[in-house]
Amino acid sequence: MIKFSVILPAAGRSTRFGGGELKKVYVPLLGQPVWLHSAKRFAARPDVSGVVMVISADDETYFREQFGAECEELGIQIVLGGETRTDSIANGIDALDSTSEFIAIHDAARPGIDDAMIDAVFNSAAGSGAAILALPVPGTLKRVSIEGKIVETVPREGIWEAQTPQVFRRQLILEAYEKFRHEPATDDASLVERLGHPVSVVRGAMKNLKITTRDDLAVAERLLSDLT
Repeated sequence: MIKFSVILPAAGRSTRFGGGELKKVYVPLLGQPVWLHSAKRFAARPDVSGVVMVISADDETYFREQFGAECEELGIQIVLGGETRTDSIANGIDALDSTSEFIAIHDAARPGIDDAMIDAVFNSAAGSGAAILALPVPGTLKRVSIEGKIVETVPREGIWEAQTPQVFRRQLILEAYEKFRHEPATDDASLVERLGHPVSVVRGAMKNLKITTRDDLAVAERLLSDLT
């Protein structure tokens, strides 16, 4: 059986979530914190050899007090993030064991991932070396100026919105981070793309949305009700 290690980045500031003392990944969703939905799903898989949760150093005391016992029970390793997202992912990669052939990176703020989606992107990555979940963009796209005026209508043909997990052969993502970790990147696939390696796209689902605002939390609750 091919083995996968999973990194769950959760070291962001949640600035767009707005208000409240809890960051979005710690807010309750259907009876458990947002991050735990996907963490449990990955931790229960026989093809996953380890799960690393990357948190902000500012959250360490809170996280260990609230969730340390659960992480120990599930075999989830706690790692502190860095100043940027790529720094945090790099810290997660450094903490992984060396036995898994593939590394999967999944936003801790995407609680709607299910086994069917994981199976699909894992299988695709096993064949091609790199694969991500994504959805074709359905709406009309407008490029807008800083003054709030439409500059142009952007053709949506072939435009997909990236999701996670993003899954890579270990040596491929290690090389990408070694070469490009200090360059701006909003996802990990873009770093692998800079190596010139093709990244396969597997269709995701609406329920795999990333919680960014409080409105997203309400949507996630409705979408996830059929998973619990």
